[in-house]
Amino acid sequence: MSKTLLITGASSGIGAATARAAAAAGWNVALLARSKDKLEKLAGEIGEAALALPCDITDRDELNAAIEKAVAHFGSLDAVFANAGTGVSNPGIENGDPEEWHAMIHLNVLAVLTTAHATLPHLRKTRGQFVVTGSKAGRDHLKGSVYGATKWFVQGFAGNLAEEMREWGGRCTVITPGMVDTPFFDEPKPDKIQPEDVADAVVFALSQPDTAAVREVHIMPND
Repeated sequence: MSKTLLITGASSGIGAATARAAAAAGWNVALLARSKDKLEKLAGEIGEAALALPCDITDRDELNAAIEKAVAHFGSLDAVFANAGTGVSNPGIENGDPEEWHAMIHLNVLAVLTTAHATLPHLRKTRGQFVVTGSKAGRDHLKGSVYGATKWFVQGFAGNLAEEMREWGGRCTVITPGMVDTPFFDEPKPDKIQPEDVADAVVFALSQPDTAAVREVHIMPND
């Protein structure tokens, strides 16, 4: 029986690449994002192993409904990749925009928490794994970066969650890439990390035997 991976932010970039890589490795993939058209196109490309679940994961009712649909459709939930995230247009503290911070923190911090809260009861049943997208920005101090601060939260949260899940045989992994060539940036960056590189890291972490827990995968561009 195939295992099931639920992915947030699945419509493009790292999320879409991970959906393709996981499906190629034999996983079912439940795809969550706001973009219905992109999700359905990706699900059609992958085939029966994919289920498109358009939703806004910052809305807890929509998130919970999507998770329940995924479990009902595939029968179980074996792993989660909390990948959805965003940045801001106005960098820095003094010149930053508090409204942008609010939206970013809601997605980068609160939605990660609520995704974990909603999926852990299912992961406990399968002794499953929670994977989350962190960043090099969550390991370094960057001048005035509120985005970086949200990823520092993710870094700490992942370690704390790993200790909680360890009590019942579950695992948590944080993926911390440097600059990735994704729609997050306005200009293409072909010499930087590719989404497929991060996807391979996720599949690697998920493929480890029960005796090993990959707590962090840190990836940097090789330019």
